[in-house]
Amino acid sequence: MEGFVVAISRRSMLRGAAGAALAVGAAGALPAVASAEGAGHGGGHGCFRVPRDKISIQLYSLRSILETDLEGTLDALADIGFRKVELAGTYGRTATEFRKLLDRRHLKATSTHVGIDGTDLNQAIADAKVLGNRRSNHPYANFATIAEWEAFADRLEAAGKVYRQAGIKFGYHNHNQEFLAIGGVRPYDVLTGRTTRRNVDFEMDLFWVVTGGADPVTEFHRIAGRVKQYHVKDRNPDGGFADPGEGTIDFRRIFRANHQLEVEEYIIENDEPVDPLKFAATGYNYLANLRF
Repeated sequence: MEGFVVAISRRSMLRGAAGAALAVGAAGALPAVASAEGAGHGGGHGCFRVPRDKISIQLYSLRSILETDLEGTLDALADIGFRKVELAGTYGRTATEFRKLLDRRHLKATSTHVGIDGTDLNQAIADAKVLGNRRSNHPYANFATIAEWEAFADRLEAAGKVYRQAGIKFGYHNHNQEFLAIGGVRPYDVLTGRTTRRNVDFEMDLFWVVTGGADPVTEFHRIAGRVKQYHVKDRNPDGGFADPGEGTIDFRRIFRANHQLEVEEYIIENDEPVDPLKFAATGYNYLANLRF
């Protein structure tokens, strides 16, 4: 009984924290939007907005509290307003167990991060189907030579074909190294050129594109139609992580320029949030209120 009381207390605390974060986020959202529509961000008033049913969150950002109170954290996300999440592990639960936790809170795990090298793809696909994933994304790669990037691109293409045949879409999530040329060749160009749009989409992490010295708008249109998800991760002036809308990346410009080929999901992320629930509420409010 004591353990049950402690668990309920912890969930209540997390829900209270979520409510406080939501209130602070809502109070800060309007000034942020006003700033985004000012001269410093291109001027004018946007006529588009991010649909709330396209807002998601990468649960990796909340790993520190998910590890200590999985259910309470999911409760808090639902209270903030999220209906979609992206997974990066199931915190000791089976796919079936995790799906039940999500269903109880009316949350959908529309995509997940799972690597392809050293992974049993058949098992990964089986888990994805249980979880209800529509997409699976390879989360990270880094190689010293273009030959290695080419071989990896071929493995991506092969894995994407397996996923496609199983009815799940497959993509690649970038960091910054893909935009740093090796012998005059950018790994990102290898990945996009050596894979096909039939088998491999791209989840564009906007923070890492900018950190790699590239322009998200230009990169989006280089592979028009293949970017299906954004990681909406903001950047401090010193290059560190910031909560969405509190950093230097002009998301309004990016979303407006790319709106004709609108992506399926806008997934907020902060690799090292100071306050995970504040980040979640701030990011949700920023996207829900942004005009572009």
